[in-house]
Amino acid sequence: MAKRKNDSPEKAAMREMMQSYLKENGVSIKSGEDVNSIMRNMMSVLLEGVLDEELDEELGYSRYDYRNKATDNSRNGHSPKTMHTSYGDMEIEIPRDRKGKFEPQLIRKYHNNCHTGYGGENHLYVCERDDNG
Repeated sequence: MAKRKNDSPEKAAMREMMQSYLKENGVSIKSGEDVNSIMRNMMSVLLEGVLDEELDEELGYSRYDYRNKATDNSRNGHSPKTMHTSYGDMEIEIPRDRKGKFEPQLIRKYHNNCHTGYGGENHLYVCERDDNG
């Protein structure tokens, strides 16, 4: 995957990262299922990172930064959740707080269906409740 002429710096960095990931892990893409598997992995890593950041903001301190802790609430591990996406089902880990007050905004409680939607000109990733399963 060579750098493309019109790539933004962000896209060029992503292209380089993906090339390294594929090479270092011996991943070869031979089918659409291979692409879906990689997309599920990337999406779960991204969503879990954002959810961890949401909890950092909620608690007012980052993980292991106890010097800046100004609350009696704290992290309490993660709970597994199966998300239904256009790439197939994927497992993600939702962070928890000890008092049970953390309400993630990206993936709300009881919402397990994620898809691409439209927000004007922009694509938007939407996670919503799936009452069928």
